[in-house]
Amino acid sequence: MADPNLLDTTATSTATATATAAATALPAVPAAQTEFDTAMMRLALAQAEAAIAVGEVPVGAVLVDGQGQVLGTGYNRTIIDHDPTAHAEVVALRAAARHLNNYRLPGLSLYVTLEPCVMCMGAMLHARLARVCYGATDPKTGACGSVLDVGAVPQLNHQTLFHGGILAEPCGDLLRRFFRARRRKEIQT
Repeated sequence: MADPNLLDTTATSTATATATAAATALPAVPAAQTEFDTAMMRLALAQAEAAIAVGEVPVGAVLVDGQGQVLGTGYNRTIIDHDPTAHAEVVALRAAARHLNNYRLPGLSLYVTLEPCVMCMGAMLHARLARVCYGATDPKTGACGSVLDVGAVPQLNHQTLFHGGILAEPCGDLLRRFFRARRRKEIQT
């Protein structure tokens, strides 16, 4: 039996989250924005190519402000940094946070070549990003709807807009080529 002296904050939290999301909701992305989104995803793809050059899984990310200024970039660095948290998104978040001298990054948009995982989703929600745009879906660990849908949880105290499928084919192709080459190399050794 529930303790009657404890305040039930479930309804309050849900109402607060809904009100906060409505107050901070961004307007619909205009059609002209898609050209900008494509250009930013190409920058993220360039970061993914840099990951290949150092032997990392090719995932790249770019963080931009509302005027399109790049404030942080990153690519997977988990192997070379011996750091399981050094995913492209986290690397870009850290760079932008240092650039702005703030761990909160409201109004910024992150572009990443692969659907974010749960860890990265948590970091992006804590950073208070306005938008997250991704390329290829991740059927194994994707947390924007493929496996989990973290952004759809209404109890979270911050809501971020998510948009997938931007340059999905080239983003997915880069990953497929990388893993195909890696498997060939493993077979030969």
